Amino acid sequence: MRHDENDLQWMHLALEEARRARAEEEIPVGAVFVRDGELVARVRNNCERLRDPTAHAEMLGIRRACETLVTQRLTGVEVFVTKEPCAMCAGALVHARIARLIVGARDEKAGACGTVLRIIAHERLNHRVPVTFGVLEEECSRLLRDFFRVRRNRPEGNTR
Repeated sequence: MRHDENDLQWMHLALEEARRARAEEEIPVGAVFVRDGELVARVRNNCERLRDPTAHAEMLGIRRACETLVTQRLTGVEVFVTKEPCAMCAGALVHARIARLIVGARDEKAGACGTVLRIIAHERLNHRVPVTFGVLEEECSRLLRDFFRVRRNRPEGNTR
């Protein structure tokens, strides 16, 4: 499947953030927030360092984008994320009124944007977020697979 050149460019930037997360021993997920072709925020998972289960890339990106744009509504903002958002993040993206979500790798266990759940398009919610899957999918998936392969092979009890 061919993807828009702009989508590829922004997903490459999200992948850079995911690689930084991996180097920091975080789950390698990166996200980029863009409005009108301009970068608004670039973030990565930070749960381990912050000791905060809500410090997913998407949540941190929403906070940073709202600060940057001085608003609580991210109308017109596109989000590029290397891994399909979970239920918490999908709900936050809906509440923030994100214009579009672009996803690298699907999350077969907890993806809440169409793979397991479909929160971002639920008919009972007052906002729906269109989603594009598979942008740089192989690179995004490989980064996650490699990270978890290494993590699974560590001695018991050593999560870092």
